[in-house]
Amino acid sequence: MMAIRLYTEKEIETVTRASEVIIKVFDTLSTYIKEGVTTKNIETVASDIIHSMGGIPASKGYMNYPADICVSVNEELIHGIPSEKKILKNGDIVSVDVVVKYNNYYSDASRTFAVGKITKEVERLNEVTKESFFRALEVAKPGFFVGDIGRAIQTYVEENGFNVVRDYIGHGVGFSIHEDPEVYNYDTNEKTARLKPGMILAVEPMVCMGNYKTKVLGDKWTVVMADKKLCSHYENTILITEGEPKILTCEEKV
Repeated sequence: MMAIRLYTEKEIETVTRASEVIIKVFDTLSTYIKEGVTTKNIETVASDIIHSMGGIPASKGYMNYPADICVSVNEELIHGIPSEKKILKNGDIVSVDVVVKYNNYYSDASRTFAVGKITKEVERLNEVTKESFFRALEVAKPGFFVGDIGRAIQTYVEENGFNVVRDYIGHGVGFSIHEDPEVYNYDTNEKTARLKPGMILAVEPMVCMGNYKTKVLGDKWTVVMADKKLCSHYENTILITEGEPKILTCEEKV
């Protein structure tokens, strides 16, 4: 039986404060990320913002992860370790995953940014990934089940000719980085928990251009697509309410 936490108004306020830090990070990175920037540069900018707003980069040290945020380029899906040696070039896409701890509560979000000019197909990959999140929001409300979120994501992604990664999923978030329930990005055909007001979830479609199989590189962290084709990642922390879900890590549809 899953122990799914329902958050109080005061706890939600704190998670919202953590989320506001993430919003500022992505707002800044949206103009900072460009050709010639290293993934280490991205980490430095994000970390400085997080600390300046009273937060803590929560990825550092989590299960011994060595960096403040995750920065993954092209066929790298998640958990890319920032490096001075990895220099962005025109046509790349880069996924930045940020977890912020604020007064002992957590928020989590990810964006995939284009570097310079990308192809129409890669642009469509990013758009479909993002839109699949918003399609999931249509069923992220009381009366639906956690599994309906994954079904909505998978349906939209596959209708548009892409695939959903199976090896990594969304999750509850708030009191800890990862907590119940597990939020799959595809239909598991299993019974799942009913959505209730007060749940806080990290919903994070991970979408690929080719086969959905992944592998972990020798650094034991960076997850890449096994076929080396491109992938995209879009994530927000959301609050289940009595009505429409509230996106905590996004001020608008960006």
